[in-house]
Amino acid sequence: MARLSAALLAVALGCASGRGGAPAGSLPSGADAWVSALHREHPLVGKFWDVRAGTFLDQAHVESSLSRADLVLLGETHDNPDHHLLEARIVRAIVSAGRRPAVAFEMLDTQQQAAVDAALGSASPSADGLAEAVGWARSGWPDFSLYRPVFAAAIDAGLPVVAANLARPRAREVTSRGMSALSPRVREILERAGTPSEEAMRSLREEMKEVHCGELPESMLDPLVLMQRARDAQLAERVLSAADARGAILVAGAGHVRTDRGVPNYLAREAPARRALAMAFLEVSTGKDAPSDYADEFGSGPLPFDYVAFTPATEREDPCRGMHRHEKEPEPLPTTSLTSAEQPPPRP
Repeated sequence: MARLSAALLAVALGCASGRGGAPAGSLPSGADAWVSALHREHPLVGKFWDVRAGTFLDQAHVESSLSRADLVLLGETHDNPDHHLLEARIVRAIVSAGRRPAVAFEMLDTQQQAAVDAALGSASPSADGLAEAVGWARSGWPDFSLYRPVFAAAIDAGLPVVAANLARPRAREVTSRGMSALSPRVREILERAGTPSEEAMRSLREEMKEVHCGELPESMLDPLVLMQRARDAQLAERVLSAADARGAILVAGAGHVRTDRGVPNYLAREAPARRALAMAFLEVSTGKDAPSDYADEFGSGPLPFDYVAFTPATEREDPCRGMHRHEKEPEPLPTTSLTSAEQPPPRP
């Protein structure tokens, strides 16, 4: 971990100072430029895909497009360090284009906003100071060394940092009490969206089963699906509240920035005049050499994003290894749980 932290810090400092690292308008070049170890030589690594146009674009084109959008949604795999480094590059590129967006984070919940504001209002605000203020080390999210680059990009530029996720006590109440546990604003957003289609509900239920390693009783599926939808609605509400004239960037798991049912779906309904673009960072797999090969990870249809950036994969243990069915009902994973799109099983 020390070597990884040092590597990330070196890249982050290089981006901040303009010395070292890749320039803002380019991807890392060469296998050694990536932090993640798996499949660095894959033919898709380092490429950007325009889903609607069905073509590859260079990073400068993508950054220019994102810089003109009112709302930018960046979808990551939480434990992949390269995803956070690319997020930091995009934040800096948007600032370099003259924008001053708020930056909202799924990793911070709404109850932490006061602590965030206090940390940023200190004499010397820093990413590490913010992490200490919100108790990141006890949060259950991956080590802060992975997230430091993107937080530093926002704080160094003096951008507002927004705690965007549904607070954990509220999320637990949603699974037991339903929509009545939500704030009026978030409840209204969900009600206007209506009930998801049967296909969407089936996909969400399967996702909940997968992320809980098949150990979840059927009776718990719909409450957890509602919690996931409530989190998307909460993220959308916070993004819109923070955006005003400056716009906003959301940093979240890839599952939350899906254009078919995630945060962009709520943004389109609540603020149709605001242009939103969703970019996902996807890990490559052996034997999947075309962008379309990754669509089945998200159900039927094309990839549910505007842009996709392909990166090497991170080595990780199978999160379901050693789990067995127990007599008592398993506890649902905490609200920082990763959907199957945010933390896939180990790549072949």
